[in-house]
Amino acid sequence: MKQHLGEFEQLLLFALLELDDDAHGVAIRQAIEAKTGRLVSPGAIYTALERLAARGFVSAEIGDSAPARGGRRRKLYRIEPSGAETLQRSFTTLNKMAAGLAPKLAGVVDRASRHGG
Repeated sequence: MKQHLGEFEQLLLFALLELDDDAHGVAIRQAIEAKTGRLVSPGAIYTALERLAARGFVSAEIGDSAPARGGRRRKLYRIEPSGAETLQRSFTTLNKMAAGLAPKLAGVVDRASRHGG
C-alpha cells in the first residue's frame, strides 16, 4: 500500500485535523483555500478523500440532517490513526529536509527574481 502522501493529500489531512467533527466537503475546501490561497474544486476534494479512505487514512459517515440544508445530511470525514501517523511521518520528513534551508532558498529565489525568473 502506498504510504507516502502527496501535497494535496497532506493539505486534506491537515484540514480534517483542524475541522475535527465538522469536516465536510465545503468546510474542507474553505479551510484549504483560507490557509493556502489555493482554489480547490469540490471534485478534487472528493476524489482525493475517496482515495485516502481506500487506503484506510480517512473514514466517512453521514451526519444529522440540517434544516438550513433543507433537511439534507452531510458526509463528515475523519482522519484515522493510520492517516495521522502517515501525515506525521511525512511532516517530520519534510521538516528535517527543510531545516536550516530557508535562508538559502530565499537567496535562490531572490537571485532568480533579479534575473527575471
